[in-house]
Amino acid sequence: MGDSAAILRVVKGAGVSARKWTLAALAEIAVYGAVCLSILTLLPAGAWWRDGAGLFGVLGAFGIWRYGWWLTHVLRALWFGRVVYPRMAARAAALWNGGWRPRRMHFLVTVYHERAETVEAVMTAIVRETRRATMPATIWIGSKDAADEATVARCLQRCAKDLDLHLRFVRQSGSGKRNSIALILSAMAREGLSDADVVAFMDSDFILSPGALQASLPHFAADPALVALTTDEDVVVHGPRWVQTWLNMRFAQRRLAMQSHALSRRVLTLTGRFSLFRGSHVVQPEFIGLVANDMLDHWLWGQFRFLSGDDKSTWYALLRTGGHMLYAPDAHGTTIEIYEGSSVRRMIENLRRWSGNMLRNGSRAIALGPRRMPLFIWWCLVDQRLAMWTMLFGPLCAVAGVIKFGWLFLVGYAVYVALTRLVSSLVLFTYSHRVDLNYIWVLYANQLLNSAVKLYMIWRLPKQRWFNRGNQQSGGGGSMVAAIARSTMAAYLTALSVAMLVLVALVLTKTMAMPNITLLRALLADTFGWQ
Repeated sequence: MGDSAAILRVVKGAGVSARKWTLAALAEIAVYGAVCLSILTLLPAGAWWRDGAGLFGVLGAFGIWRYGWWLTHVLRALWFGRVVYPRMAARAAALWNGGWRPRRMHFLVTVYHERAETVEAVMTAIVRETRRATMPATIWIGSKDAADEATVARCLQRCAKDLDLHLRFVRQSGSGKRNSIALILSAMAREGLSDADVVAFMDSDFILSPGALQASLPHFAADPALVALTTDEDVVVHGPRWVQTWLNMRFAQRRLAMQSHALSRRVLTLTGRFSLFRGSHVVQPEFIGLVANDMLDHWLWGQFRFLSGDDKSTWYALLRTGGHMLYAPDAHGTTIEIYEGSSVRRMIENLRRWSGNMLRNGSRAIALGPRRMPLFIWWCLVDQRLAMWTMLFGPLCAVAGVIKFGWLFLVGYAVYVALTRLVSSLVLFTYSHRVDLNYIWVLYANQLLNSAVKLYMIWRLPKQRWFNRGNQQSGGGGSMVAAIARSTMAAYLTALSVAMLVLVALVLTKTMAMPNITLLRALLADTFGWQ
């Protein structure tokens, strides 16, 4: 890994690339598209093509629905990024240049057995940005290990002697990140934070880019109703290349979605990697209590506690207040991701955690109703739950086509996937730092796997694991008999959900016909002797 200076050099280069749309990149795209179209024209025009028009029509109808919704996000993101946000940024910059600063900046950083060089790079970046902003600051460290505390203290003693910067350690008394955050917030409350203070929630592997605070902080002065703000993210992966590609693609998706959501003065998550909060809100007892002990009542599993997803809890707590939220695309930072052991297992566990947190939090946010938030944001929450089913519908239609018309239909479907994901990737390239055709199939694999994980998790919401936080786990609790009964019911509901999805796909594609009323009457007559 190297020392902290080396990490900072790597981070400085993250996301920086030569001109994206090079002739070579355009040529790759043109060749890819030409190959797909050539395969399509070379397929023999048999019965599968002629009689399969109805099946392709079903796929097309679902495609129009899903891509129409996606196009709505694209247009909103473009309007926000090109028209709305530049005006907001200009107002914020004028306030900053006029001398506005928060009364005090507070950095809430949770450290859990992080590598010393990574922690030093994070602290060095905080000091650099604090010095650049010329404002007083306090760094609150939530820790469980004396070695982490020594690393932080040593770094700040070396590079922050000239600043009005205080260091506070809050030793974790319980287990989990939530406990650590709640203890720090309680300590902040005793100091008396106000609307004039800003608190940054950040992870100990997130490194601020130059100018990040200058680009984000003055928005709190420009909009008195603003309660929270999240920023742009990059990632540097120390691990397999495919993981870097997968996360690059996901962050490109995030930039598009965040800008679309921010047009409604809300976002759908306040990421724990780095988000800013108005000080007076995070020291409220209700806010601290929700972070410390967020619970959900479920009809099958009863009451259970959230293990991870503290960023979902903070978001939900503020969503209920009706306050504004914002995404600042010109404020950047980079996460250092270290993949050791099985990268595939780590990816799947991350998807389980992210998808589980979304499902656990989404239902109660939807229950608030569109009167408590903009209608568009409310429907985005509903659509998150619909998308998991519609994504799996396409592959099931492909299976139905193979059953009905043979393997040539699968080739046609593969070309359909290749072309539609090419179009999606072309848009994502505008939100990515580079053109990478691997996005096409990584995007499709991510959609399939994520939907499958959500289908599994929706009936097992208490089953939680935080793989890269000491492999913390949480289950449904209760007696062994109750646990077996609930697990059996969850397995039944999963099987029933899959069976219903398959049935709908077979019926809509006319691979299987529903029995008509005459047949039902005949069956009843034969069975019960009815006339």
